[in-house]
Amino acid sequence: MNKVMELFEKSGAVLHGHFILTSGLHSDTYMQCAKLFEFGEISEQLCKMSAEKVKKYNADVIVSPAVGAIIFGYELGKQLGIPNMFAEREKDGNFALRRGFELKPGSRVIIAENVVTTGGSVKEVIDLVDRLGGQVVAVAEVVDRSGGKVDFGVPNESLLQIDVKTYDPKECPMCKQGTQAVKPGSKGLK
Repeated sequence: MNKVMELFEKSGAVLHGHFILTSGLHSDTYMQCAKLFEFGEISEQLCKMSAEKVKKYNADVIVSPAVGAIIFGYELGKQLGIPNMFAEREKDGNFALRRGFELKPGSRVIIAENVVTTGGSVKEVIDLVDRLGGQVVAVAEVVDRSGGKVDFGVPNESLLQIDVKTYDPKECPMCKQGTQAVKPGSKGLK
């Protein structure tokens, strides 16, 4: 078994059921990275592995989408010896740097994300970095649920690449069976 998957299993971070993903798609498997980052030694192991994969990009800063990837971005920055910051959604739904974070024009940026399915949040943060004059040199994530299909236009370095079946809610077999879907991520149920 893959070392990263072993850490997911050990920490109870692989959930099985009927889930609504951040993308709005449904799935019977959910990778709850928050459970991984509950344990400092697991965080450190994962981020050391990720740092080895991305150090060749010579980044100046890590930027992660809040809330889910804040700890990953922090620990990855620590392992690389570079600062980290996070982007938050404003009331209009767009990502922005707040809390005094400033990205210097020309900064070489790695976007850190926990789990990628469609890559929507990462693409929005890439757009933010571009608007602020930074240069995204790579994306680092713990899990690529797309099976390598997502394309950010820059190198994409994942620790675990899996192809988990996802469903449009209108076509979801679990919905058709009448099971209740839950949204365990940072956005929760509304």
